[in-house]
Amino acid sequence: MQFDLFRLRVPLTRPYRLAFGPVVAYDTVLVRCRRAGGEGWGEATLLTGYTSETIESSWSEAGRLAVTLAALDGEGARRHLLSLQREHPFTAAAFCTAIEMAERAPVLVRAAAVAVPILGLLNATEPDAIAGEIEQLLADGYRTFKVKVGFDPRPDADRVATVQAMLRDRARIRLDANQGYSPAQAREFLGRLDPRGIELFEQPCAAGDWPAHAEATADAPVPVMLDESIYDEADIDRAAAEGAAQFVKVKLMKFVSVERLGRAIDRIRAHGMTPVLGNGVAGDIGCWMEACVAADLIDNAGEMNGFLKPVRRCLSDGMRFAEGCIHIPANWEPRPDPSFIDAFRVA
Repeated sequence: MQFDLFRLRVPLTRPYRLAFGPVVAYDTVLVRCRRAGGEGWGEATLLTGYTSETIESSWSEAGRLAVTLAALDGEGARRHLLSLQREHPFTAAAFCTAIEMAERAPVLVRAAAVAVPILGLLNATEPDAIAGEIEQLLADGYRTFKVKVGFDPRPDADRVATVQAMLRDRARIRLDANQGYSPAQAREFLGRLDPRGIELFEQPCAAGDWPAHAEATADAPVPVMLDESIYDEADIDRAAAEGAAQFVKVKLMKFVSVERLGRAIDRIRAHGMTPVLGNGVAGDIGCWMEACVAADLIDNAGEMNGFLKPVRRCLSDGMRFAEGCIHIPANWEPRPDPSFIDAFRVA
C-alpha cells in the first residue's frame, strides 16, 4: 500500500458557533490509499477541543503512519489503526477508511441510490433572523433542527422558546450544549425549558465527567444524548449501565472504521438506547461514509451535514443535498476534485 497526504484549510461560508468557540475553517488531512486493484480516500477534519488531537499533531502522526502502514498488509494495517482509537482517533480513521474504500467495503458500495435525511442547523440568534432561517430550513426540506446552547442558561432558554414559538411544531428540535455547562447551569437551563417539540438534549457537561452529567440531567424533562463522552464500546456499555442517556451519538472518526461503527450502532440498540449518527464538522468524504452507514442502520435524522458548511465542495459531482436529504447515486465512489486540493492545500 502507498499513501498520499494532503493538509488543507477550507474556509466556511459563515462561522459555526460552538460552546468552546466558533469554527471559521476546516483543518483537514486527506489520505489517499493506493493498492493493487483499488484506490480509496479518507478524511480527518480536526476540531480542536473535541479530543486531544490538533491539526499539527494529526499531520505529524499521519506522516509516521504513512511509512509504518506501507509495510503492512490490509489486516495488519487495520489492527494497528484500531489500536490508536483513543490516542489518534481522527487520524487513524482517515487511514482506516481510505483502506476500507480501496478494498470496497460492502457498506460503501451502494448498488441502488439512497436518500438519507439529515438535520438543519439553526444559527440565528435574533428573532427576525431566527424567523427567516426557520422558514428557509423548512423550505429546504429539513424536519429536524439543531439549536446550539451551552453558552448561558437564561438567554439559551429564551432563544429556544423563541424557536419553539416560531416553529409551531413543524419540525423536531435537538439541543446541543457541546460540554458547555456546569451541572448547576444545565439544571437551570432545563428548569426553564418547555419540553414541547424537543427530541433530545445533548452533552451538557465535560466529556469525561460522568458524575457531573448525572447531576446535570437528573429528572431532565427531555431525553438526553451523550456524544463527546462516547469513544468506544466500553463507553456505550457504561452509558447503559448508569442509565446516563436515552440516545447515544456516534461518529465515524471515533470508531476508526466503517465496520466497527456499524457494530457500535448495533450495540447501542441492544442496550435499549437509540443511536444517532453524524459529524457536523466533516467534509464530503466523511459525510458520504457516514451516510452509507446510516442508510442501513439509522432511522432518525443524521447529523452528517458538515459537508454543506465550506465555501466549496471537495467533490465535483455525485453526492448532493435536496429535500432535506443526502442523495447518493448507485454505484458511485467519491473522487476529490484536484482543483479543490490545489486551492486549499497547506502542505
